[in-house]
Amino acid sequence: MASTLPVATIIGSRIVVLSKDQGAKLYKDGFFGKPVNVHKPKDTEVNAPLELSPFEASYLLEKGRISVESGGRPVSIDEMVQFSRAIFRIFDELYAVYKDLREKGYVVRPGMKFGSDFAVYEYGPGIDHAPFVIHVLPSSAEVDPIEIVRAGRLSHTVRKKFILATLDRSRSKVLYFMFMWWKA
Repeated sequence: MASTLPVATIIGSRIVVLSKDQGAKLYKDGFFGKPVNVHKPKDTEVNAPLELSPFEASYLLEKGRISVESGGRPVSIDEMVQFSRAIFRIFDELYAVYKDLREKGYVVRPGMKFGSDFAVYEYGPGIDHAPFVIHVLPSSAEVDPIEIVRAGRLSHTVRKKFILATLDRSRSKVLYFMFMWWKA
């Protein structure tokens, strides 16, 4: 019997894998999603529905690892992107960075608690601490030096390397800029 893909359901502005078994498998296979009503999972064994971010759902849908539905009908990758753009103004840039990091083998989690877009793990939450925080800027954005200093000080406080990422559309490539802080 062929295994079926996990199904993620769009409920309002959320994307949830309602099956606890399917959600547990996704979480265990790459730390995708966040178990609903579980503040900080202690290990990879979760027993709750799984909420996916728009980045995770788009990535997993694009990779053929899940299906997504809304109102009982399948959602295409193009529809998923349109849904996500309505939530995130710079979704395309954020998703390009998310996908690039995942393709490089990193575990990418939301970085809001660190004042960034993403926290990046080498192995996964609960296994190691995220060594990097990523802030994504559109390539056309002007960078305020005060904001860089503020982000650098915050990342230093939480012992993470601060990285700016941007999408070079002309080369379809993500560029990363890591800042090193030293005293003169």
